Amino acid sequence: MRKLESDPNSFSTRVQRRPVHGVLLLDKPLGFSSNDALQKARWLLRAEKGGHTGTLDPMATGVLPLCFGAATKFSQIHLDADKTYEAVAQLGVRTASGDSEGEVMERRDVPTITAERLAAVQAQFTGTIMQVPPMHSALKKDGKALYEYARAGVEVERAARELRIFDLQLSLVGPALLKIAAKVSKGTYIRTLGEDIGAALGCGAHLVSLRRIATGPFDVNQCITLAELEALNESEREARLLAVESLLPGHARVTLGTEDAGRFLSGLRRRGNWQDAPEVAVFAPSPAGGEPPSQPPPGDGRSEIRTPFAEGRSVLLGTGHTKAGELIPTRLLSPIEIQQILGSEEPSPVI
Repeated sequence: MRKLESDPNSFSTRVQRRPVHGVLLLDKPLGFSSNDALQKARWLLRAEKGGHTGTLDPMATGVLPLCFGAATKFSQIHLDADKTYEAVAQLGVRTASGDSEGEVMERRDVPTITAERLAAVQAQFTGTIMQVPPMHSALKKDGKALYEYARAGVEVERAARELRIFDLQLSLVGPALLKIAAKVSKGTYIRTLGEDIGAALGCGAHLVSLRRIATGPFDVNQCITLAELEALNESEREARLLAVESLLPGHARVTLGTEDAGRFLSGLRRRGNWQDAPEVAVFAPSPAGGEPPSQPPPGDGRSEIRTPFAEGRSVLLGTGHTKAGELIPTRLLSPIEIQQILGSEEPSPVI
């Protein structure tokens, strides 16, 4: 595997870490594991805490949202997001892993593929399909990842799973090269999709390239590469971070007054004239100067659910849901995280 340039683990000097909160949209480079890319970006930002929203294979490039600080509390939500990929499959060659890194298992002649045949296969794999997860995956069987069995030459039985292919476009880009553009539901393996499409065309296939161009609301055009990030100074790197609430685009918005905000942060339910909503992002208004508001707004300090997010400076408190006029906390930021996001507290160095 390619060695990280400026690998943070190779530095003998200590890096002074600090609280960083937000989401970095990274265009993951070829040959890097998702964790390699995360650790490199974390080192560049000097972030205390970081995580990602689901792995991309080393052979894949494209959109990899990285979460830092308070954003890691909501990264799990994004695992369920729909994703869009562009891939190229080599027809006529089947490999053990379904991609170019695996051992060649079979070679077959590629038949003449007409536009009509391609359209029929495209329709066959559009909509709800069943897919058997590949052996070269991180799914677990009896507490052991499937790829560990695969490396030992053992194949275990896997149950087919129901998936959704929202959109699929197939096109020949060479005598034996097939371009696959697909928007898919969570849990879809594009390597397996490529193999299954190759089998349906009667010749087998494996992926030679894979790029994720969108995940949930995030598009590859919003992303920055590691090289671009490294070329920036620290304040410019921070400016590339999206707010924590960017992970919550499907959540309705509730804004609480100061008194209710404090109680909500303590894990207490609040009552109001809210409609039922399964996913709510809860905010408190923040005045200029960065400190949390000391006085509640006029009235009862509550508002109706509003979506999309309202304009103006406010601070995320956490998530919850509303039912029968109650706002019920689900996941909360800590007071110190809120202070750090507002910039009211100097970062504390962590070696």
